[in-house]
Amino acid sequence: MITISRLFDDYDTAVRAVGDLERAGISNSDISILANNSDGWYESDRPSAVTRPAMTRGIGRDHRDVDGPREGADTGAVIGGTVGGVAGLLAGLGMLAIPGLGPVVAAGWLVSTAALAVGGGAVGGIIGALTQVGVSEDDAHVYAEGVRRGGTLVTARVPEADAARVEAILDRSAVDVRERAVLYERSGWRRFDPNASPYTADEIRRERENFRTRD
Repeated sequence: MITISRLFDDYDTAVRAVGDLERAGISNSDISILANNSDGWYESDRPSAVTRPAMTRGIGRDHRDVDGPREGADTGAVIGGTVGGVAGLLAGLGMLAIPGLGPVVAAGWLVSTAALAVGGGAVGGIIGALTQVGVSEDDAHVYAEGVRRGGTLVTARVPEADAARVEAILDRSAVDVRERAVLYERSGWRRFDPNASPYTADEIRRERENFRTRD
């Protein structure tokens, strides 16, 4: 099995990509989604019944992890459990806090890895989780920064024979990670910093508008 990750500028585009993967025969148990929630879209736009109580533990109203990293790891393990189909994957959405990213909404197998990386003290948390499953360190930093700036990360683990097909599906609407890295670097960015302050809702709106204008 190999891991394929792609960054999307908004959650809805990422969800469509997840649907395309499922229709192509990729099991939802092999797909993960990790979306920025600094602007509170999940709380305001999604039915409260979708958010299971165990998943929201550890996230305070100020979007801080009030129970600490160990609680985040436990939460991530719960979020990782999903049922069949794309609707099932999305029904497994839950909130947690990741250093440097702030509040995120996530579901799928990678989420448990990410939460455990935070709890285990791995450098960068999400960077450690991504590199652990085979993502290059350079790409992992761009993916993490992309989520920090309001993006959504979709990750699939597939047999090597399916890699080209899955990459083609995700590449239809994904961010070009190399081009995005160049844009970040032009503004002075170098690497994802887990100690950096998460983006505010206003900063994320401006970031998304900038990329829409460029596109």
